Amino acid sequence: MEISAAGRLEVRITAADVGKRVSVRCLTDAEDTTEKFTDTVGVLTSWDNGVLTITRKGGESVRMSESSLVAGKVVPAAPARRRGPSAGYPELAHVSARAWRPVVSERLGAWELRAAAGYTRRANSVLPLGDPGLPLDEALSVVRRWYGDRGLPAYVQTATGAEGTQELLCAELEQRGWTREVTAELWVGALAPVADRADPSGVVLSRSADEGWLARYQRKGVSEVALKVLGSGPSVWFATVPGEDADSAPAAIGRCVVDGRWAGFGAVEVDPALRRRGLASLVMAALASRALEEGASAAWLQVEADNVGARALYSGMGFSAHHAYHHYRDPRDGSS
Repeated sequence: MEISAAGRLEVRITAADVGKRVSVRCLTDAEDTTEKFTDTVGVLTSWDNGVLTITRKGGESVRMSESSLVAGKVVPAAPARRRGPSAGYPELAHVSARAWRPVVSERLGAWELRAAAGYTRRANSVLPLGDPGLPLDEALSVVRRWYGDRGLPAYVQTATGAEGTQELLCAELEQRGWTREVTAELWVGALAPVADRADPSGVVLSRSADEGWLARYQRKGVSEVALKVLGSGPSVWFATVPGEDADSAPAAIGRCVVDGRWAGFGAVEVDPALRRRGLASLVMAALASRALEEGASAAWLQVEADNVGARALYSGMGFSAHHAYHHYRDPRDGSS
């Protein structure tokens, strides 16, 4: 908190600081707590009619009255990373987008409109990495029509919690009634320790997802469109740990996309009857070893906020959260 020379807490933020990362302390109005103050750190996304809104790293919005402020100041845009590879959000957004390409895409200024017949929100949402070249309401109208023409609901993918993320756009979408349906996190880590976790000799690597791999994949009835998305990316590898016999589904599978210094992991799935035997680590070790051979040194992956098992696994491998990402859905469900 900001403290004056006389030792008093001071509020050193104003409405002119909207869009900046701030740290504030305010009086609590809760009656069931002994705490007098609450502290909030995040991006100041609005200051209207005496009410502030601050968006935290995970995307949660906190509202507070101006009169409750005890102290506040602008803080650095993002804290220094204590471990893992250094990267800004724009770099990771581009890398993760290249690893999961849509079937159809179109540019709207610096926005990319993406569609893949509804297969996953990531491939059927707008990636807004800059100015769309139109006022926001006009841009959203274009988005709505574009997805409506394809029989799809309109989604916008946003991110929070790192330098260059889109807290202000999140706030604008929420003001217009767009609903946040999904929140997940993108984690990063060093690649070599992942490769060192297990002997990958029993893992089969392939450039395509064969019938066996698809038999273990959680999304059943995979279409030709889904196969195109799964196979998209600069250098794609599929890993399979064979089952007990030739007729059984694989014991575990995984997917990795190598893109320059980055290796992106996904679709790491294990037979429920064989969990907690190190098969997920085995799959990732095999993929990481191949990615190292192709010159990668850093790794990323995406994990749901409520997937406790996966978060524990990846944390043990040295991964940590870089930013949160969200999918906002048009309240009109894609209709004009």
